[in-house]
Amino acid sequence: MSDEVYNGMPAGELPDLQWRLAGDAETGVEMARLPDGQVAVRNAADPRGPALIYTRAEIEALIGGAQDGDFDQLLA
Repeated sequence: MSDEVYNGMPAGELPDLQWRLAGDAETGVEMARLPDGQVAVRNAADPRGPALIYTRAEIEALIGGAQDGDFDQLLA
């Protein structure tokens, strides 16, 4: 396994991480903090599929926007 972490890499190639499930295993996503503070996101139904890698600031912006209702129109 390479030590390089990149956006879209197979989640199965990431180091041993503690994934947290949001939603259910068939329709949800899982997120895990990487050793360098970035956050990996994967499809819970495909845990060895691609992982999206985000900075801490990007995740903070996403969570803050969700809390503020910035994305509510997507559910209407």
